[in-house]
Amino acid sequence: MGSDRAQKESMKEDEESPEFHAIPIETLLAGLKTSAAGLTSEDARQRHEVYGYNDISRIERQPIVIQYLAHFKNLLVVILLIAALVSAFVGQVLSAAIIGVIIVASVTLDFFQQYNAENAADLLRQKISTLATVTRDGKRQDVRITELVPGDIISLSAGDVVPADARVLEAWDFFVNQSVLTGEPYPVEKAAVPEGTEAPVIEAADYIFLGTSVVSGTAAAVVTRIGSGTEFGRIARTLVQRPPETEFERGLKQFSYLMTRFVFFLVIFVFFINALLKHNVLEALLFSIALAVGMTPELLPMILSLNLSQGSIAMSKKGAIVKHPESIQNIGSMDLLCTDKTGTLTENTIALVKHLDLEGNDSEKVLVYSYLNSAFQTGLKSPLDEAIIRYRQVEIAGYRKIDEIPFDFIRRRLSIAVTDESRTMLITKGAPEEILQVCSSAEQHDGRIGPLDDDVRERVNRLYRSLSADGFRTLAVGYRPLPGEVAAVSVDDETDMVLLGLIGFIDPPKESARESVQMLLAAGIELKILTGDNELVTRKICASIGLDIKGVLTGGEITHMDDEALARVVEDATVFARTNPIQKDRVMNALRRNGHVVGFIGDGINDAPSIRSADVGISVDTAVDIAKESADIILLEHDLRVLYDGVLEGRKTFGNTMKYILMGTSSNFGNMFSVAGASLFLPFLPMLPIQILLNNLLYSSSQFAIPTDNVDAEYIATPKTWNMQFIQKFILVFGPISSVFDYITFFILLSLFNADAPLFQTAWFIESICTQTLVVFVIRTRITPFYASRPSRLLLGSMALIVVVACIIPFTVIGSIFGFVHPPISFFAVLAGLVVGYLIVTDVAKRWFYRRYAHLFEKGVSRR
Repeated sequence: MGSDRAQKESMKEDEESPEFHAIPIETLLAGLKTSAAGLTSEDARQRHEVYGYNDISRIERQPIVIQYLAHFKNLLVVILLIAALVSAFVGQVLSAAIIGVIIVASVTLDFFQQYNAENAADLLRQKISTLATVTRDGKRQDVRITELVPGDIISLSAGDVVPADARVLEAWDFFVNQSVLTGEPYPVEKAAVPEGTEAPVIEAADYIFLGTSVVSGTAAAVVTRIGSGTEFGRIARTLVQRPPETEFERGLKQFSYLMTRFVFFLVIFVFFINALLKHNVLEALLFSIALAVGMTPELLPMILSLNLSQGSIAMSKKGAIVKHPESIQNIGSMDLLCTDKTGTLTENTIALVKHLDLEGNDSEKVLVYSYLNSAFQTGLKSPLDEAIIRYRQVEIAGYRKIDEIPFDFIRRRLSIAVTDESRTMLITKGAPEEILQVCSSAEQHDGRIGPLDDDVRERVNRLYRSLSADGFRTLAVGYRPLPGEVAAVSVDDETDMVLLGLIGFIDPPKESARESVQMLLAAGIELKILTGDNELVTRKICASIGLDIKGVLTGGEITHMDDEALARVVEDATVFARTNPIQKDRVMNALRRNGHVVGFIGDGINDAPSIRSADVGISVDTAVDIAKESADIILLEHDLRVLYDGVLEGRKTFGNTMKYILMGTSSNFGNMFSVAGASLFLPFLPMLPIQILLNNLLYSSSQFAIPTDNVDAEYIATPKTWNMQFIQKFILVFGPISSVFDYITFFILLSLFNADAPLFQTAWFIESICTQTLVVFVIRTRITPFYASRPSRLLLGSMALIVVVACIIPFTVIGSIFGFVHPPISFFAVLAGLVVGYLIVTDVAKRWFYRRYAHLFEKGVSRR
């Protein structure tokens, strides 16, 4: 426990400490009480007691039993638990058992889903090597990375994984791949910056991060942060915390509150009416409990599970694996998708696109010289070299390599000496500004060589700026003739060169990206790009796929905004460039606070916090483990068209869920209003408690086919979301319509049939089942039922079966057990008229209702 406490203190100190990359190295070493000679073993031991271990997985979790019991805090579960307990107390054991099984199954499924997601942080340990080379007691030695402490001097070389966040003290040709943290494929040069830098830490040229990998070169660095204080540690902490409440969870909770209010007030009213005016207290209590069970949608968890399972199966057939079924509802409600650029809109493969002479025309000679330079170099080939070689097969069989001058951080160029027996030359490729410094002449498009004067330099710089503005990573190519007898070259030979041209690289957009983006936009889903790349490259990609940019916000600008200011500006930005994981998460949360249902798609470790924070987190099967474990949905293809198909399935699932909720609540409450009113003037109970439970069981059973129902095309055209105001108005409009026809039934039974208690209860039982079951065909669509919108065969069959069963039961032995009697045949003629009239009136009311209130059900902001 002591080490855990120390770790927490360390984390707090780290979060409050100054930016270690922004102060002079001497000040940093003094503050960490270390030097270039490293720590002693005793220093390291003492620091372990203060800082704890360099282990991101040492984060406290609640005991598994507590985690499981926490899932019972759901309000709907609490309502059902109370109903089950009271039912058991008064002898309704079967009802209590059914409700109990449903509760346990639902809670257990939810628990396992969350438990598996929380294991995501543990996978970060697999991304880090087990040993690190440190200088202690004046000599180099290998120690377990968990034993590193702030102030340790570590040595790194090509192939190493960085074991902690650290400041570079010395570096030689040192390149680090930060793609697991930033999502960008280009290696980043790192070097010592004695005076520090004011750049954001993720862009600091002298700062390296836990979990990133060394591509080439060597370096010495001083450890500044360990464990949970590192950038990776912060990500891990967000992953083991309970994720923010999603749109689905929020809607279900609000629906539970609505149900609680209705159930409480109506049941209390009925209980007191029956207890004080008509019957004894025990009979009134039994009746009220049965009423409560009848009003509570106890099969809602099961219906939801069936709906979500149906959606999961449909999505799997279209290339998406659903890990957390409730996310299907969220993806249907999603109105805003945040995505990284790399791999989602682009191919995540650096490609050579342009090889230009100094006039900006395509040049085969520029390509050949670039190819010679990349093919003959023997160092670790960069992604840019690989892109040149991959671009096209260039015939170089006649060339022979003589020597090379390797790339280094200071020169930022690479030179190769080659000969084809007729001539010998030095070909240099590198950063344009560095190549320009070693060139004294330039080759024109017609092959003539002239001086590299100010006019030519300005023309080259304009071309370079134009390529950069178009999102291209640009290198320059130059050459110099050499004497035929030369056997070796050095840096001194990189002078008086001839500037030949420029080559441009880009991570190209996917062929399917434009179509996918337009499909999502047409479906009412806005796209926002959250990337670690610069704004110029991102603008170019967005333009190439037809995504209009409202505005651009950079990570540096986000850093200086508080949450309130950020919430105001995120709506007007399409691109968020140069952002780190923490900034991405802030943008996500700002959008959610503004009322959006937000999806996030990513595949890197840097994306894991945002995947976790989103209403629906999406990853791909080629993503790193931590991203896949954090996600709700995994796409088997890194293609937004698969996501679009998932959106449609989500809307279908949400639509079928709402059918159950709207039909069930309005019908149930209509019946309960009828019961409450009938209790005032009837000398007997309008329906026995056991009959109410049977009614509820049959009615609920008919709903199991709803997940298979067809959904209207116009319904899935736009996002939908939970809206309690809409549901409440629906109940208050259609519940009374149901009650009106119940009261007409009561009047007919008492006046025309002179019904006693058994006949009244039997007839109303049949009428209640028929009306509330068949009304689904009206409520399931906003347009003309059957003619313009056809139900599924399974739904049609199940509804017909329940109606037949309800009409037959009174004529069976089972009917007598429930207290039913044989109704007269003439009653069924009256029943047919009542049902037809009820469905017609409901259809007319439905059309009026959607004209007046449909806007409440369409997705919009600020509805929370």
